[in-house]
Amino acid sequence: MAIYKRKDDKSDSYYIDFIAPNGKRVRQSAGTSNKQQAQELHDKLKAQSWRVKNVGDKPRYSWQQAVVRWLSENDHKKSLRVDKDALRYFDQHLSGKMLDEITKSLVDEIKTHKKTTGVTNGTVNRNLAVLRSILIAAKNEWEWIDSYPKVKMLPLKNERVRWLTQDEVARLFKELPAHTKVIAQFSLATGLRTSNVLNLQWANVDMQKRCAWVDAENTKSGKAIAIPLNDDAMSVLRSQIGKHETHVFTYAKKPVTVVNTLAWRKALKRAGIENFKYHDLRHTWASWHVQNGTPLHVLKELGGWSDLKMVLRYAHLSSQHLAGYAGNSSSNGGIMAHQQKSPVAEIASRA
Repeated sequence: MAIYKRKDDKSDSYYIDFIAPNGKRVRQSAGTSNKQQAQELHDKLKAQSWRVKNVGDKPRYSWQQAVVRWLSENDHKKSLRVDKDALRYFDQHLSGKMLDEITKSLVDEIKTHKKTTGVTNGTVNRNLAVLRSILIAAKNEWEWIDSYPKVKMLPLKNERVRWLTQDEVARLFKELPAHTKVIAQFSLATGLRTSNVLNLQWANVDMQKRCAWVDAENTKSGKAIAIPLNDDAMSVLRSQIGKHETHVFTYAKKPVTVVNTLAWRKALKRAGIENFKYHDLRHTWASWHVQNGTPLHVLKELGGWSDLKMVLRYAHLSSQHLAGYAGNSSSNGGIMAHQQKSPVAEIASRA
């Protein structure tokens, strides 16, 4: 069997199958539903196998072979689903290509084409990072290629920080369904990422010690996060007791799995809030902290960020973290004490 299609393959791609001169069976996806292209790749691989055995040529490897190996070695990645989306996009440019045929001009062509689809530079860069990771592995780890083209990232603008005022939050709370409102309250009280809030289980909550935690395998940084629970967070948790055996946040006796729903978007519209995503509640939480004097290094720990650079984007919202040192140039300089505030419960009471 030279080339064929699998009945259960949703991609409709052809597969290549032949026995190489060294007796090794070569079986892989051609990465294309075009029969002629699949046949050309089959013939190319077969001819290459003959030259490797009889002429002593160095084996050449295809982009598809690299993708298969890279996926098998990175199946632990939390971002694997997103990475697969990037790989599916690359197929239209790299299907049937050998690794040593991927040049800088081809990479630049892919970059330009992706940009024309209307995505941000950040999205283009995340795609390019997957491509670069595979090429680096092919050279440094697998020794499949001798070199690879430089993958230059696109410039990024200052990262978007969208946050709400307390009045805006009060308007939003007033419009949200009850089960979504408590989730939003907890997000604002703790600053947890959306997935960590929705996946929170009672087994990871200690009401007596007023703390919760997210295990390392469920965090973006790969490190466990301890969450101190303020009065607002505790109030939300008490309201959820008895609603579900394992999960904290539920609707119709089932765990909530998504919050970016039609009801959420309609609530935003009724509240007159534009250009706001659910994740921006985390930005709001961080912005309020900075405005109320929480030191940036403390905010980093509270938010579970692995890099202080991620916290510095909020630094411009307040100078209080510097005010305590402004007088150090005089003989009477001193360090200011800061009192953290937690306005979520008061806002919710107005909604």
